[in-house]
Amino acid sequence: STTFICTSKSYSLPHSLNEPRLTTVDSTCQSLEAGAPIAGSAGSSVLVIQPQKKQRCRLDGQETKASTLITSSANDFSDPVYKEIAIMNGCINRMSKEELRAKLSEFKLETTGVKDVLKKRLKNYYKKLKLMLKESNCADSYYDYICIIDFEATCEEGNPPEFIHEIIEFSVVLLNTHTLEIEDTFQQYVRPEINTQLSDFCINLTGITQDQVDKADTFPQVLKKVIDWMKLKELGTKYKYSILTDGSWDMSKFLNIQCQLSRLKYPPFAKKWISIRKSYGNFYKVPRSQIKLTIMLEKLGMDYDGRPHSGL
Repeated sequence: STTFICTSKSYSLPHSLNEPRLTTVDSTCQSLEAGAPIAGSAGSSVLVIQPQKKQRCRLDGQETKASTLITSSANDFSDPVYKEIAIMNGCINRMSKEELRAKLSEFKLETTGVKDVLKKRLKNYYKKLKLMLKESNCADSYYDYICIIDFEATCEEGNPPEFIHEIIEFSVVLLNTHTLEIEDTFQQYVRPEINTQLSDFCINLTGITQDQVDKADTFPQVLKKVIDWMKLKELGTKYKYSILTDGSWDMSKFLNIQCQLSRLKYPPFAKKWISIRKSYGNFYKVPRSQIKLTIMLEKLGMDYDGRPHSGL
């Protein structure tokens, strides 16, 4: 049998292990393809499996008699670390759903979701940890924060093509990637200037009332408040961060159109972002046509928190 001795401490996914790749969306916007940073902690665990070939490997980064790790880059797939990862993946593939949950619980990781999601989560944890142990100089390349942005916009039933959408709610959730805790939120309603009267359909869909938008600031004023709020949080100066959205529409469509309507320069912070739909589809190998928020939550065994079509 082969014994995998797993020891770990709290960690966060380094940027260098998940290098973002920019993909052009249009002439003014780009999307950032990257997996969301992960944080977790683990105790010690011993896992015994029966592989075809004997090999010993340790998660504490120490060498064993049967396995000698060389100092080549973790991006070199000839590195023995990838053989260790492959062996562990085979072991994980043979686990039952109950065994997967037990192992994830030992590592203090989320235990909800279907079996394929549990397997992927455990494999990813092990892989990231092994590669992090080989990359000793990447501690300064984490995202410290994720800014989750959501817009609500004016709308009509059926969304006729000639209708001009204006942002009427600007919401941001600030997530600490090291603690996975929400540290702060920003939420402001926005007064539309073209279609000033909200349709009944829009009010029922978003829960935003005519009185709320009538009393709100215009978009240029709200955008300035957002930028000031981000500066106050020292995002982009003291702390590294990334924007995250549910799909590309918020940035490439709604914000882009609104900046043109308000005659504003497109804000630099919004020129690249993480699309959670794209990242989820790439990570779990799911076609994007089959991805939406309700399906992602269902597959991950999570419940919807909040009101649909509301920023917060």
